[in-house]
Amino acid sequence: MKSKLYQTYRYLWLPFFALLAIWIVYWIEIRFGFNFNKYGLYPRSLKGLSGILLSPFIHSGIEHLFKNSIPLVILISALTFFYPKRHLKILLYGFLLSGILTWIMARPSYHIGASGVVYFLASFLFFNGIKSKNYRLIALALTVAFVYGSLVWGVLPDQTKENISWEGHLSGLIVGFLLSYFYTSQLVTSEFNIKKHKSVKQTEKEKEFMRQFDENGHFSPVEPEEESIDKVSNDSSNQLEIKVYYKPKQED
Repeated sequence: MKSKLYQTYRYLWLPFFALLAIWIVYWIEIRFGFNFNKYGLYPRSLKGLSGILLSPFIHSGIEHLFKNSIPLVILISALTFFYPKRHLKILLYGFLLSGILTWIMARPSYHIGASGVVYFLASFLFFNGIKSKNYRLIALALTVAFVYGSLVWGVLPDQTKENISWEGHLSGLIVGFLLSYFYTSQLVTSEFNIKKHKSVKQTEKEKEFMRQFDENGHFSPVEPEEESIDKVSNDSSNQLEIKVYYKPKQED
């Protein structure tokens, strides 16, 4: 029962708990005067290994937290909705691998924040959608590119913003790209039983367009058959021709 309830509303539950977790951690810091930065990810050191798991929950301030909260909720919701059976595994691998890659390649400093996970999600949804032939996933990829396309500038070193972990952003982008090619596109099926009204009729152009997609939503253009073309041409040439002649009546 619980599993069915989660599957039905997974695109609400998972982002809600993720958002709740990072805000509770920040509230504890403010309420009790703690500083969790020392539990962040510190590259190439044993003390920094715990940061692979903990750093996404730690933020430097309310602005940092707010900037990560909105995209985190939106992208996790998209992942859980369009990948109903694999979203937990994808999210877990992306969470761990982006942290490990940051630990390997980043500057010797404490790295905190969920932005690496945000970059991973955006990267995975974009690249996996583009390589698929599923029109829903392609539409999702283009939406991610339109809304979060400016994130690409965050993977470049910026000397004016030394407190920004561009290495964490780059790690998330790389991991999302790699995982998108290990996971085949999952078929997206509608969870709502929507029936067309009997009075709604498709035009011939609409029917012709929908024939370009198979039953799973994959783009599969249909080539015209030569036999049908020949049949049409033969039928048109064999049409019955009727001629009417008028003969005037002769006078006696």
